Amino acid sequence: MNRMSSSLPEVSQKSDSLDVVLAPEDHHRMANLCGQFDEHLRQIERGLGIRIKNRGNHFRLDGTLKSIEVGQGVLEELFSLTEAEEIDPERVHLCMQEFSRVDREARQESMVFRTRRRDVRARGSNQNAYAMAMRSKDLTFGIGPAGTGKTYLAVAASVEALDTGTVRRIVLVRPAVEAGERLGFLPGDMSQKVDPYLRPMYDALYEMMGYERVGRLIERNIIEIAPLAFMRGRSLNESFIILDEAQNTTVQQMKMFLTRIGFGSRAVVTGDVTQTDLPKGLESGLKHANRILQDVLGVKFVHFDPQDVVRHRLVQKIVEAYSRDQG
Repeated sequence: MNRMSSSLPEVSQKSDSLDVVLAPEDHHRMANLCGQFDEHLRQIERGLGIRIKNRGNHFRLDGTLKSIEVGQGVLEELFSLTEAEEIDPERVHLCMQEFSRVDREARQESMVFRTRRRDVRARGSNQNAYAMAMRSKDLTFGIGPAGTGKTYLAVAASVEALDTGTVRRIVLVRPAVEAGERLGFLPGDMSQKVDPYLRPMYDALYEMMGYERVGRLIERNIIEIAPLAFMRGRSLNESFIILDEAQNTTVQQMKMFLTRIGFGSRAVVTGDVTQTDLPKGLESGLKHANRILQDVLGVKFVHFDPQDVVRHRLVQKIVEAYSRDQG
């Protein structure tokens, strides 16, 4: 089978071998792709169960038909990335994970959030459904284990909405570690007390907007950091509101938060119902909402599983082990 494309490499396939030519030929980009001592190629071999031989920009992949097709997609994607970034083992892992779960046609149709500093692409069917919901629904729930991209994609959606003028503010909300939010013993003002719990959202904002811009927007209250308890009595209009770690809300707190959504606003609620820190016998507001709001118009629930984990490959194995133990 022969395929020609102006943007993709020429490919010929014979039984369980695939010949791939990456163009344009560029020694620096090829070194970036392969890694020191070809470590990236060896990582792909181990991850996909294939063999890779290369001479310059010519690659031969040997393995099962499915595996070498995935390997082709991984090499093409990584090579396209070499033009703008340095490839590292984590990037190789994420790329393999993405192509192992989604065929090329489906990937080309995946949602992309566009921010000023970088584009953020949904990886896999569940992330894609989550991204589509955040664009089209007033209220989206992302439920699943750590490392599945729930918070990161929600921040990307909020930044895009702010940049395009869809909303005028971003509001980041999270309960403290304790469900009762007893923060008085912590030093500093309320913002300083809550900041450590919001670090994942801060990091995502910095990556997509830059430190200086985030700082200016916080000063102007365009980005607001708020503990969940301080949402009571407010009505948030034209805002993108993210409630993170929602498994640690009580039923009453969740109801209070959801009724804060005002005109022109979108809300995203994220959490992992297996990681609830509430006192024994107290029902999680996230579990309760998942049970009673499934059929409400304008609300979308997206459930992630261990296969959606996009962090270090060890994290996925750990999540799977705990899921087996609990189920």
